[in-house]
Amino acid sequence: MAVLIVTENYLEFGLETGFTNFSDSAMQFLEKQGLESQGPVSKLTFKFFLAIFCSFIGAFLTFPGLRLAQMHLDALNLATEKITQTLLHINFLAPLFMVLLWVKPITKDYIMNPPLGKESVPLMSEATFDTLRLWLIILLCALRLAMMRSHLQAYLNLAQKCVDQMKKEAGRISTVELQKMVARVFYYLCVIALQYVAPLVMLLHTTLLLKTLGNHSWGIYPEAVSPSPVDSFPSNSIYSELPSADGKMKVTVTQITVALSSLKTIFTPLLFRGLLSFLTWWIAACLFSTSLFGLFYHQYLTVA
Repeated sequence: MAVLIVTENYLEFGLETGFTNFSDSAMQFLEKQGLESQGPVSKLTFKFFLAIFCSFIGAFLTFPGLRLAQMHLDALNLATEKITQTLLHINFLAPLFMVLLWVKPITKDYIMNPPLGKESVPLMSEATFDTLRLWLIILLCALRLAMMRSHLQAYLNLAQKCVDQMKKEAGRISTVELQKMVARVFYYLCVIALQYVAPLVMLLHTTLLLKTLGNHSWGIYPEAVSPSPVDSFPSNSIYSELPSADGKMKVTVTQITVALSSLKTIFTPLLFRGLLSFLTWWIAACLFSTSLFGLFYHQYLTVA
């Protein structure tokens, strides 16, 4: 809820613009239906339910973030090449880079209008910046997917650590207990893989939805948007040429067409841009914050 209070001058999601457009379109639709209303929902209620939904996402991503921090430390201890260590650090900081993409004073203002001397020369348009932001998120997700093997191998090496710890303990250790301990680590690997992949799938899902529903483009230089054939609904003259026996079907198809066009005017790309941008940012912020806390926990709060 504290994040939703931040103005658009610092965190530019487009939620205010999207909600205003949604509320105005809904009010116009209700007025056409002969209903008087101040809007479908107030801004405070909208942000309250959005905060509750984001709290569930944060709770879902807490344990995967803590687990990722432990695997990151183990993978760094196993890595011997500098390139692998650098990729591991970039992979760990990838959610932070995603979070900074929506911080307007840090990224957008300096990338779009960098101060060059006394004048600021615009390097790209706002649509190009949105496209580059989508591509950067996908590339960082691809890097995390490529580093999955190193993290899973680091988890499997916990069995060797447990064996070394058991050798230091006093008393005899049976072979059955040793096998159970190693098998327990191996069988839990599927859960670890799910904890590693699930946040990645959520992030990619919201990013692709942002591109599609937000009416963005994959091209660096977006082309002029031409009206799609889906937007042009068939007119009533086409239905008038049908036989009179299909009168009920004509009425039904006309009602469905009007309903679809009405929904399209209410749920506009401006609304989806603001909502999905915020959800993408929130998932990345939860991943980084929980991983950072897990890094602090495993390094300073646990006893080796």
